[in-house]
Amino acid sequence: MAHQAVTQLTQKDFKASLQPVWCPGCGDFGVVAAVYQALAKLNLDPDYTMVVSGIGCSSRLPGYVNTYSFNAIHGRAIPIATGIKTANPKLTVLVVGGDGDGFAIGTQHFVHAARRNVDITYVCMDNSIYGLTKGHTSPTTPTDEVTKTSPYGNIEAPMNPVLLALACGSTFIARSFSADVKTSVELIAQGIEHRGFSFVHLISPCPVFRGRQQFDWVKERVRKTPEGFDFTKREQARAIAFEDPNESITLGLIWRDQRSSLQDQQQTLREKATVKGPTNYEEILQSFVPDFGAVGAGR
Repeated sequence: MAHQAVTQLTQKDFKASLQPVWCPGCGDFGVVAAVYQALAKLNLDPDYTMVVSGIGCSSRLPGYVNTYSFNAIHGRAIPIATGIKTANPKLTVLVVGGDGDGFAIGTQHFVHAARRNVDITYVCMDNSIYGLTKGHTSPTTPTDEVTKTSPYGNIEAPMNPVLLALACGSTFIARSFSADVKTSVELIAQGIEHRGFSFVHLISPCPVFRGRQQFDWVKERVRKTPEGFDFTKREQARAIAFEDPNESITLGLIWRDQRSSLQDQQQTLREKATVKGPTNYEEILQSFVPDFGAVGAGR
C-alpha cells in the first residue's frame, strides 16, 4: 500500500521550483501535468515517492516534480528503479522516459522488468523521434518517415511498445495521448495503484522534429476502448496491440492481470530463508567441489 500524505495535497504541492525547459508545444507538458494530478489524486506522500528517468527530453521530468528523484544514464532507468524498489518496498516508484531511452538501449531492461513483474510504474513518452539529439530516427519512427538520419525515408519497421509489453508479461498496460490529460491522469493513477509492472504508453508529439502534423495525425486517429471491451481478456488486448495505427489508436486500459510481483516473491523468499536458518557456505561450495574441505586443509 502506497504511503499517503497526512493532509490532502494538490497538484501544486508536487510542482518543483525548477521550470520545464521543453520546447513550446511539446507534449511532455501535458504529461507532467498529468503526473502532478495523478500523485495528488492518490495523495501520495512526497517523502515516500520516487521518480526515476534515463536520458532524453522526457527524462528531464523528475527535476520538475517535488518528490525524490534520480536521473540515470541512458536506458538504465528501469534497473535503477528496480534496485530502489527492492531496497525499500515502501516507496512508490515511477519511471519516466522516451521511446529512444526505453526501446533502444533500454529494451532489455523493459523486457525483464515486465517478465519479473517488478512493482513499478513506467510512463513512456513516445514521440517517435530522438528530440534531444536533434531529430534522428528512433525505434518507433514510422516507416518512410523523413528525419535527420533518414532523408530518403526510414527503411525500418517501427517497434510496437504495447505488443512488446503484452508479450513480455506486463500485468498492466494502458495508452493515452498527452493532449488528453484527464485520461492520462486516470491511467497513471491506476498504474501506480496496480501491484506489479505497470506500463503506460503515452503518445507525446514533438512539435520541432515531427511538426504540428504529428499532433493532428494522432488526434484524428485516437479513440477510447470500445463499448464492452474487457481488459482482462488477452485476445481483446491482443487485438488492440495489433491494430494498424494508420487507422486507429486506442486509448485506455488495455490489459490487466493479477500475479505476484517481484517484491511479493522476494518477501516470500525472505520468510523461507528465515525459517530454514543461516546458510552453510562450506556445504554449498562442497556441492560444486566435493573435495573442497581437503583442498582447503592442504593449503
